[in-house]
Amino acid sequence: MFPQLLFRYVITELLQSDLHKIIVSHQPLSPDHIKVFLYQILRGLKYLHSARILHRDIKPGNLLVNSNCVLKICDFGLARVEEPDSSKHMTQEVVTQYYRAPEILMGAKHYTAAVDVWSVGCIFGELLSRRILFQAQNPIQQLELITELLGTPSLEDMRYACEGAKTHMLRRAPKPPSLTALYTLSSQATHEVVHLLCQMLVFDPDKRISVVDALAHPYLDEGRLRYHSCMCKCCYTTASGMRQYTTEFETTAPQPFDDMWEKKLSSVQQVKEQMHEFIAEQLNTSRVPLCINPQSAAFKSFARRQKCCAPFKKTLEILLSPVIFLCAA
Repeated sequence: MFPQLLFRYVITELLQSDLHKIIVSHQPLSPDHIKVFLYQILRGLKYLHSARILHRDIKPGNLLVNSNCVLKICDFGLARVEEPDSSKHMTQEVVTQYYRAPEILMGAKHYTAAVDVWSVGCIFGELLSRRILFQAQNPIQQLELITELLGTPSLEDMRYACEGAKTHMLRRAPKPPSLTALYTLSSQATHEVVHLLCQMLVFDPDKRISVVDALAHPYLDEGRLRYHSCMCKCCYTTASGMRQYTTEFETTAPQPFDDMWEKKLSSVQQVKEQMHEFIAEQLNTSRVPLCINPQSAAFKSFARRQKCCAPFKKTLEILLSPVIFLCAA
């Protein structure tokens, strides 16, 4: 964007809040709110998973929301391309503990996109009850809270767990499942709600519902309709007032994400150059431009915080022109 500068500033559209702030607030959450939030989370994950990307840190604080309830997934710091080779080990230091899938808690050396689905199930329960579904002090207590709800898993359900975790689980007195407790989360916990929740919160990742199948659940029909009736950018209203709907409500990536180029980046300077090239390419596309209002309170607050940074002074001079449009990333 500004090749003469040492810094690159990536400016995105403003989303005023996140799902964590909304959950802990006194803002009422209607069934329609929950359906449209859950639909958007799963819709975004469908795209990511189709590109073979695992987010690995889905939690309310990483789900940004604007004043129109449009939700976007952020913070890809722990994301990675899915590893098809099950013999290759993957790190277990992923996912905030409260939203961590049982296979990771039990030391699985390889896992799949199912870990993101578990996180969404935890968030679904949190949206209903306005409290964290499995809130423990440490991973062992976290696993105990999960087994109190789902019951003691079978050996088959623990096939991805390490031997120590299996031994720990089998040493304890077996617990029966208590899934009916999900009905007590909220007055909104209908049979349809609990049915979907139970399919997300499954101990065995191979039996856990996929994002694609979750989107096909009838509970989300109203969320899909509401989102595409007035919130999305893929559908539009004609001059005569007719709503023209897209042919594909939940899009998929054109091809799997290839991360090989990242392995070629050996310095910060190379990263900056790649970012500059990418931004320059986007400016020539037909994407909807991002309008920056230099008079807005949010921009002025941002500018004040950055004034201590000398290289930003030149950037501000460019940005503070009457109107500037940058391509949204």
